[in-house]
Amino acid sequence: MTTNSDFPDFDTMSPADFEHYLPEFFANGDGHVSTDPRLQTFLKNNPDCAALVRDLETIAEHAKSLFDPVEPSDTVWSNIQSKLKQQPADDDRR
Repeated sequence: MTTNSDFPDFDTMSPADFEHYLPEFFANGDGHVSTDPRLQTFLKNNPDCAALVRDLETIAEHAKSLFDPVEPSDTVWSNIQSKLKQQPADDDRR
């Protein structure tokens, strides 16, 4: 795990430093780099980096939703069960 001492000084960090460490900022945080108090001044002073962070956070949120399982409703399960009961068994079709 990366510690704060592994990062450059947040007050003097360049945009290139920020881009270099950005994957670690995301990995070590809660996925919301834009709310990291250590980065507020930097992001305020570097609007392009702030825009990049917002874009990446939006992409990450949308990507997470792709993996959220969708459970069919009880009505769907009832309809499936009803249809299965209506179908003749394999032995009945011979």
